Amino acid sequence: MTTSPKIYVAGHQGMVGSAIVRQLIALGHPEERISTRRHAELDLTNQAAVDNFFLTEKPDQVYLAAARVGGIHANNAFPAEFIYQNLIIQANVIHAAFRYGVQKLLFLGSSCIYPKLAPQPMREDALLTGVLEPTNEPYAIAKIAGIKLCESYNRQYGASHGLDYRSVMPTNLYGPGDNYHPENAHVIPALIGRFHKAKIDRKPSVNIWGTGQARREFLYVDDMALASIHVMNIPKATYEQFTQPMLSHINVGCGEDITISRLAQIVAQTVGYTGEIQTDPTKPDGAPRKLMDSSRMKALGWEATIGLETGLKAAYQDYLNKFATQS
Repeated sequence: MTTSPKIYVAGHQGMVGSAIVRQLIALGHPEERISTRRHAELDLTNQAAVDNFFLTEKPDQVYLAAARVGGIHANNAFPAEFIYQNLIIQANVIHAAFRYGVQKLLFLGSSCIYPKLAPQPMREDALLTGVLEPTNEPYAIAKIAGIKLCESYNRQYGASHGLDYRSVMPTNLYGPGDNYHPENAHVIPALIGRFHKAKIDRKPSVNIWGTGQARREFLYVDDMALASIHVMNIPKATYEQFTQPMLSHINVGCGEDITISRLAQIVAQTVGYTGEIQTDPTKPDGAPRKLMDSSRMKALGWEATIGLETGLKAAYQDYLNKFATQS
């Protein structure tokens, strides 16, 4: 009987990492063959600690979902932390994986790697063709570096060491395990928290950042987890048919986008808030549109299955579970 691979999920307490663990178990992967470490147990910015973990744990596969993440406000307020922490986490984990014999690794990036004014929908080959969105440039640079780390190790050590390090670029994610911080959260959890509080406080109106006309694509996190597992297990020859050695990442999205104003309306309906929704054009919109071209992912046999309204109901229930005393 073949032993299931030992899998390390870096960032298992985050939204994406926890979903990957959840879906691996749901697909029948033995829980005892999944390695995880809390930040208090393993600081991924500490190279010696990361090396020691790989030396002793000896995983066969790595899902690199650990990252410093946040919305527009957090990216603007903490650019040094966003570029430094993400660069060093990626460098430490990918290099240690190589040093200690991990042949399969999946790096999770972000749609913000693409130029601010990239043609829509954004194809993989739009990478490095234009200027990035200034509000999250440090984070985007770090994620681009992660892609290039995977590609560089493949190019130098793929043949000699059997390395197969892959990258997926998710669109905007949401769902259970999200960060609901009132200032540092991404748009969906921020809106859920704001509308819920407004409902409880009986506020007549809620302000949202920007003009409301920016368009975004959203993917439920468990769909992303299943996409990640799918990509990890695609045969190497098949993966190479759809990628190039220096353009190896794959977009993961649902294929549809929505204005922030319309999103706010759907979130308000989900939460049960019936007041007025006002926009604040003095605040930044970010990129005018971010829709991923996920045709490559579809050709590789995966499509999203969870619609926005269904996913938002689950996300709001997750919020209530965390903050039941306020509901």
